[in-house]
Amino acid sequence: MRLLFHPALSDVTVEGILYALSDPVRAQIYWELAASECARNCSNFRKLDNRNLPKSTLSQHFKILREAGLIRSERKGVEMHNTIRWELKERFGDMLSAIANTYAAQNSRRPHSGAHARTGASSPA
Repeated sequence: MRLLFHPALSDVTVEGILYALSDPVRAQIYWELAASECARNCSNFRKLDNRNLPKSTLSQHFKILREAGLIRSERKGVEMHNTIRWELKERFGDMLSAIANTYAAQNSRRPHSGAHARTGASSPA
């Protein structure tokens, strides 16, 4: 089985974080993970904003989030359990909070707002 790549905290960059969160699906996945009290597997995100996402698409989104250093993934049997990397708070907390607040405000103005807007914009910072 292939090992999963998780960059060291010192290798996580602002550019990588901004790229990973630039996609609305990845942003929604990240903020839902941030609001969650426990690890969640990829299948929890098969349906976002009333649309079904293929497993292959979700796998790619999780890979981008993981390789940007935003999440940690752990294999448990055939499932992949994902959590955000709370240790990013010390280095990127203000930036992640600003992105979370802006994301929530943006989605609250849309007729079909994302799940993060419904969860009250919980921030990892």
